[in-house]
Amino acid sequence: MISSSKPIIAVDFDGTIVESRYPKIGKPMMFAFETLKRLQDEGYVLILWTYRSGKYLDEAVEFCKDHGIEFYAVNNSYPEEEYDSSISRKIAADIFIDDRNIGGFVGWGKVHQLLVGEQPKKPQNKKSLFDKIFKK
Repeated sequence: MISSSKPIIAVDFDGTIVESRYPKIGKPMMFAFETLKRLQDEGYVLILWTYRSGKYLDEAVEFCKDHGIEFYAVNNSYPEEEYDSSISRKIAADIFIDDRNIGGFVGWGKVHQLLVGEQPKKPQNKKSLFDKIFKK
């Protein structure tokens, strides 16, 4: 049973954690593993939710482990859940992060901002080289 007060997040693999190269594993998406680690550190529960199965799923899970992420469950709502045709394949999650959302994947920086509520840092008012040379 989950004891976190944070939402359960189902995360897709291909096109979301890594670039789409199925059945191969693409390069990690920018900030994917850093954001996933931070979300776990902040108490979010992560489920890997992917089309992959069999050896391709095993490879994806191992790839994530090699990058410091172990999921609460994989293609299930909880670790002990076993596939049964009478069980809905819909994962019991509060939030789904997937590249096939309407509008596509927003990027990991935006994902973290939306979930945690942090606003991007405002750029400092540094003068450009042009301003330094021609304006005082």
